[in-house]
Amino acid sequence: MDANRVNVYNRLRDFGVPSTVLDNIFKDNSDAQVLINAFEALLEDGHSEDESAKKISDMIFKELDIIPDQSIEVEK
Repeated sequence: MDANRVNVYNRLRDFGVPSTVLDNIFKDNSDAQVLINAFEALLEDGHSEDESAKKISDMIFKELDIIPDQSIEVEK
């Protein structure tokens, strides 16, 4: 795994995306590349890594109809 791929994975994990979901996404190179490209595009648009990860994690939760763990928001 390259450093950028690991960084995106970890950033999304930091924002509560379950590792089982991320593992399924990142086992398929094309799916992983979509997330990596989206993350990089958000950075290029001036968003911080945290903002980018938050936007992508929210999208993942919405698309998969997952209710995020509310305790993660309380900790931040």
